Amino acid sequence: MANLQKRGDYTPRSQREKQAYRLAVGGAGTGLVGIVTFVLAIAGVTSFFAPIILLLLSAWCVWRFMRVTGQR
Repeated sequence: MANLQKRGDYTPRSQREKQAYRLAVGGAGTGLVGIVTFVLAIAGVTSFFAPIILLLLSAWCVWRFMRVTGQR
């Protein structure tokens, strides 16, 4: 019993909660900024590069959030 090992992919619940919170806040923030810069790009103020990158980053955050919380 002295040499018990945890599962290799085990993450404590508190760390999963913190990670999910950070991903939710980050995804919402990048999504909001991505939409604003997309509207500015349509108006001709900025290029379309920034909103595309921001929206892809937001989509990645959503995908990671779903993986962390177990939703598929």
